[in-house]
Amino acid sequence: MPRIANDEKIIREMSNDTELSENVHKKLYPKFVKYKYSYNFSWLGVPIIQLPQDVMALQEIIWDVKPDLIIETGVAHGGSLIFHASLLRLLGGVRKVVGIDIDIREHNREIIVNHPLSSEIILVDGSSVADDTFEKVQDISKGFEKIMVILDSNHTHSHVLKELEMYSSLVDKGSYLVVMDTVIEDLDNDSFPQRSWGKGDNAKTAVWEFLKKNGRFEIDHFVENKLVMTACPDGFLRCIKDL
Repeated sequence: MPRIANDEKIIREMSNDTELSENVHKKLYPKFVKYKYSYNFSWLGVPIIQLPQDVMALQEIIWDVKPDLIIETGVAHGGSLIFHASLLRLLGGVRKVVGIDIDIREHNREIIVNHPLSSEIILVDGSSVADDTFEKVQDISKGFEKIMVILDSNHTHSHVLKELEMYSSLVDKGSYLVVMDTVIEDLDNDSFPQRSWGKGDNAKTAVWEFLKKNGRFEIDHFVENKLVMTACPDGFLRCIKDL
């Protein structure tokens, strides 16, 4: 993540402002979840279902890392795939985005394959943690030199932990493994009714367990500190060692 020199002191002070943090996480963010705030936005005509702050952070990371392959688990409407593809096209060269989902709905598939950026996108049908799905992704990844991974499918602890264990092997030193929706751990369970994940069983708890055993990654707290509000606290993982 690029550092803006004259902002680092302010960002440190902001991250230590406990009143600001409490207001964001205890008061503001639960309201955002209630009103489905992240559903308000699209990227180049396709719903993206992300916080604008996280979209900005991902843009900065992608432009800095310059990956030639971005792998994302979870497709939804496809806006994130279009977002990644637009940045990769600007970077130039042969670069691809892989989107993995167990249920790519036909109307969403049609929008993606008919989008002007579709040539940069490869869709893979199947569970992200199934061996045959991962083998397909491994085959696709051959020949690419810098790979970035974003996990945004099923948010249960067991599912995300398995994704982390599998897909972390594809991430190169200097690149990122981003785990979305780790904020679930910081919210009350009634924020996610009728969901299989919740406090104590979510993406953030999976990240914590993963990092106990895998020394190749560290949390880039600078990213979340500058954002103040993010769906990914403890979820921006920078790869610091070769495999």
